[in-house]
Amino acid sequence: MSSFQRIALPRNPVYKANGTKSYLHAMRKYGFHPTKPGPYFQAKQFQPQGKFGRVGGRMRSHYVLAKRHHHPSSSQGATGGATQPTSGSDGDVGEVPAEDIQNDSLYLCEVGIGSPVQKLYLDFDTGSSDLWVWSTELPSNILSQANKDNQQVAFDSSKSSTFKKLSGETWKISYGDSSSASGDVGTDTVDLGGLKVEGQAVELAKELSQQFAQGNGSGLLGLAFSSINTVSPKPQKTPVDNIIAQKGAGEQVFTAYLGSWRDSDEADKGESFYTFGYIDSATLTAAGATESSINYADVDNSQGFWQIASASATINGKTLSRTSNTSIMDTGTTLCLVDDSLVEEVYAAIPGAKYDQSNQGYIFPSSTSADDLPTITLAIGDAQVEFQKEDLGFADAGNGMLYGSIQSRGSMDMDIYGDAVLKAMYAVFDMNNGSPRFGFVQRKEETQNTTVPPQ
Repeated sequence: MSSFQRIALPRNPVYKANGTKSYLHAMRKYGFHPTKPGPYFQAKQFQPQGKFGRVGGRMRSHYVLAKRHHHPSSSQGATGGATQPTSGSDGDVGEVPAEDIQNDSLYLCEVGIGSPVQKLYLDFDTGSSDLWVWSTELPSNILSQANKDNQQVAFDSSKSSTFKKLSGETWKISYGDSSSASGDVGTDTVDLGGLKVEGQAVELAKELSQQFAQGNGSGLLGLAFSSINTVSPKPQKTPVDNIIAQKGAGEQVFTAYLGSWRDSDEADKGESFYTFGYIDSATLTAAGATESSINYADVDNSQGFWQIASASATINGKTLSRTSNTSIMDTGTTLCLVDDSLVEEVYAAIPGAKYDQSNQGYIFPSSTSADDLPTITLAIGDAQVEFQKEDLGFADAGNGMLYGSIQSRGSMDMDIYGDAVLKAMYAVFDMNNGSPRFGFVQRKEETQNTTVPPQ
C-alpha cells in the first residue's frame, strides 16, 4: 500500500454552477421524462426504417431531448410521458442548444495512461462504464480550440509502448440532444493513484460534437460495471471489473471524499480526493470512525450501476417510508434526484420555497438561515446519511433565490444520489470479490450556511 496515494480532486476551473443545466445533464444521461412543467422535455421522434423509408417502410421511434420555446402554464400540469408532442409536430418545439446543457464535470482527476505515462485530467463517473479520452486522432480544429490551462489535451497512443489496438472495436456515446463522441479502442496500462490496471480498454475519441468539445478536461473514466460499457461489437471490462480480476481482496476498493461548496480554499474540510486500493485511515479518524464502523449496504449491479436500497427518508425527524426504493450512487451527477412526493416534502419545509417553471426546478430564498432549513436524512441500506444543509442550495437562480440541489427524478423508478449527497460522507465503493457493497461514514457536522456557491 505504500505506493498508493490520494488522487487530488481539484474543481474544474471553468465549471459554473447552473441548476437547470445540471438537471438537463441528468435528464439526458438517464433519459427520464419530467413530471413538472417547464421548457425541456423528451419528445418522441420518428425515423424511417428500411430501404424504402416512409414509402412502404416501417417507422422507428425514440425520444430526444427537446425545448419548448413557449412552455405551458402551470395549469397544464405535468409535461412528461404521453403528454409530450412529437418532435416536429409543434412549431415552438426545437432541438436543445449545446449551451443549455451543463458539462457536469465539477471535479477533474489526474490519471496516468500508457508507458511512459501520459497524464490526463478526467471526470470520474460511477454512473457510467466507458473510459474515453481525447486523442491525437481528433481533427486539428477540435484540438486547437481546447482551453486546457496548459494541461495535456489528448492521449497519443503512438507514444505508448504498452498500447495495443483492438481491431474492429469501436465506441460511440450519443444523447438525445445530438451530442456525441466516438472513435476506436485499444488497451493500455492505467495508473490510478499508484494502483495499476493492466490491459485496460481505453476508448480514443476521433470525433467530438461541440457539446463535448466545449468542456474542460480530457474525457471521462466510468467506474460502474461492464454490462453497460458501449464498446461494439464486444463490450470491454471497466476499471472496476479489471480491478476485481487483477487485484487481491484488500485492493478491490476505491473511495471518494468530495468537498462542499463553501470550502473553496479547502481549509474547512481538507483536500477533496479519491483513493484506489485502500481506505484512507486518516479520513476515517477525522470523522470519528474506524474501518469496523463503516456503514455498508449491498449493491445490486444487475443494471451495471452502484445501486443500493434506500427505503426511507426523514425530514425534521418525520420518517417517510419508501418501500422497495433504490438509488444509484453517481459521482457523475451533481444533483440529488428523488421521487416527487419526497421533493414536495423537502420544499414544503423551507419557507418561501416554490417550483419555478423557468428554472424547471424547486427554488428557495437565498436569505434562508440554517435554522430555517430542514434536517434531511436518506437511507443507505440500514443506515441514514444526513444531508448537509450548506449543500441544499446548489446555484443562484436569480431574484434572490437558490436552485435546490434536491430535485425530481421524473419518470424514473429509482433515485440518483449525486455529488449533493456524496459530499455528506466519506464514500467507499467496495468491489468485494464480485459481490459489491457501498459504504460510508458521515462527515462531521460543520457550521452551515446557504451562501450562494462561488461562480
